[in-house]
Amino acid sequence: MEKFTAPRHLLTRRRLLQLSGMSSMGLLLSSCGTQLLSESVGSLTEPLNLKVGELLLKPQTPVPEFPLSAIQPQALLINTYDFTPQIDPVKFRLVIDGEVNQPMQLSMADIQKLPLTSMVIRHVCVEGWAAIVQWGGVRLQDLLNLVQPKSQVRYAYFQSADNYYESWDIASVLHPQTLLAYQKNGQPLSADNGAPLRLAAPIKLGYKQSKWVTRITLTSNLSSKKGYWIDQGYEWFGGI
Repeated sequence: MEKFTAPRHLLTRRRLLQLSGMSSMGLLLSSCGTQLLSESVGSLTEPLNLKVGELLLKPQTPVPEFPLSAIQPQALLINTYDFTPQIDPVKFRLVIDGEVNQPMQLSMADIQKLPLTSMVIRHVCVEGWAAIVQWGGVRLQDLLNLVQPKSQVRYAYFQSADNYYESWDIASVLHPQTLLAYQKNGQPLSADNGAPLRLAAPIKLGYKQSKWVTRITLTSNLSSKKGYWIDQGYEWFGGI
């Protein structure tokens, strides 16, 4: 089966952010759950952020990881606003659809048959805290290889059981350290941390890492609804 890869570009995202003066602004606009600036500022900068965020030179370059001894078990804060979904892992099905050749519904047993990837990375929230965490799960690029995305796909939407929604650029989705995690620090993921599946990646800020993911929809275009916090004025790309 041919492996799905993202198109290559000419400039690094970080360099283009530096050139455009958007790096600091992006951090101010981002949040793991608390609004930092007004929606009007986000609306002003969003069109540039959408374009800047897509320009990645080496989207497959791994981020350096930490040893197991660096894990900070108590440092990962939990932001739960309305309720914590209680999902039966036996009945659970992950839907992957959209612009794909083989849409699928996968059980947790199906997902856990795929290669387990474990990584110790820093989870970063611009509210002012960070935590070194070990995540274990399946790489999103392995899941996408199963459904065979069409060549025009540029984005992925993530829908969660608590009605949270997010969208990512396809290069970030295909990064080798972007996981749908079902383990934290070597143990099964708990409900308040996003069980049975949550996004985990060292290349995105915390508010981009959806919990309780139930559906992934691949698309060539972003709709007017780009993400729960993005639609309230935060930066879309949310990268680090």
